[in-house]
Amino acid sequence: MPTVPRVVVTRGLPEPALRALRESGADVWVSPEDRALATDELHAAVSGADAVVTMLHDRVDDGFLAAAGDQLQVVANVAVGYDNVDLDAARRHGVTITNTPGVLTDATADLAIALLLAVTRRLGEGERLIRTGEPWAWSMDFLLGRGLRGKTLGIVGYGAIGRSTAQRARAFGMEVVYTKRSAGPDPGRVELDELLERSHVVSLHCPLTPETRHLIDADALARMRADAYLVNTARGAIVDEPALAAALRDGSIAGAGLDVFEREPEVEPELLGLENVVLIPHLGSATVETRTAMAELAAANAIAVLARDDPPTPVYEA
Repeated sequence: MPTVPRVVVTRGLPEPALRALRESGADVWVSPEDRALATDELHAAVSGADAVVTMLHDRVDDGFLAAAGDQLQVVANVAVGYDNVDLDAARRHGVTITNTPGVLTDATADLAIALLLAVTRRLGEGERLIRTGEPWAWSMDFLLGRGLRGKTLGIVGYGAIGRSTAQRARAFGMEVVYTKRSAGPDPGRVELDELLERSHVVSLHCPLTPETRHLIDADALARMRADAYLVNTARGAIVDEPALAAALRDGSIAGAGLDVFEREPEVEPELLGLENVVLIPHLGSATVETRTAMAELAAANAIAVLARDDPPTPVYEA
C-alpha cells in the first residue's frame, strides 16, 4: 500500500485550509499550542514530515531540515516574505519552498494607509486621551495633524503591495515617488537618498534581506524631513528601532506608524513611551478573507508538491 504522507502544521490554520489538506489524503498534525513553538518543540514536531506548513516565526534552517528528515519534500510558508527560511539550506536538503504572495496585497496596502492616516492625524494620541477620562475641549490648535493632499509619499520597494499603496495614496491627492530594483526609464523612480529627502511620508514595502536590514538607520533618518513620517508594514528589522526612537524623541522626524518589529513580539522599550508613534501588532494581512486565502494557498502548495505537481507559488523548487 502507498505510504500516507504526513503533513505538519506548526500553528492553527483556518478550517478551509485544514480541510483541503485532510481531503488530499494526508495524515495532518496541527500543533495544539496557540503560540510559536520553541526550537526544540518545532524540531520534534516536524520529525518524519513529508510537508510542513510554517508561519513567519518558524526558523527553517539546517537544524529544522535535518530534524524533519530526508523524506521532507516541501515547506509551505504562510507569508509573502520568506526571510525566516534559509534558502541555501533548502537547496542542500532538496526541499521545495513556497510562500503566499498576492492574496495579502490589498489588506496590507489598506493597513499602510490606515497607519499613514493614524499617525499624520494623531489618532492614537486622541484615542488614548479619551480613554484616560481626562477633560478635553475642542480648540483651534487641539491635536493638530497634517493633511495629505499635495504631499509626497515615498515608497521603498515598488512591488505589488507598494504599487497598491501608491494607488490608494494618489486617491488622497498625494504625489508618489519610489525606489525599485529594476532599472530603465521610469519618471517616478528615484534613488533612496532623494526619496528620503523629498518625502513627507516614507512607507516601507521592501523584503528583508541582508542589504535591507537596518536600511532605515540613523543616517537615513537624518536625511528625512523634520515634518516627515515613517510607516513600516514590511519587516521590523528594516528599521533600526533604537535609532528611530531617538529620531522621534528628538523631533528629527514628526512621527511613525509601525506594524512590525525586529524582535516580535518584543517592542523597543523607548518606542512605548512616545506619543508620536502608532504601534500595532503585525496586522497587515489580518482580515478573515486574507488569512483564509493565505492558508488555502499554502495548503495548495503543499498538496501540489506531494502530488508531484508544480506548486502555485514556489520560492524555490527542488
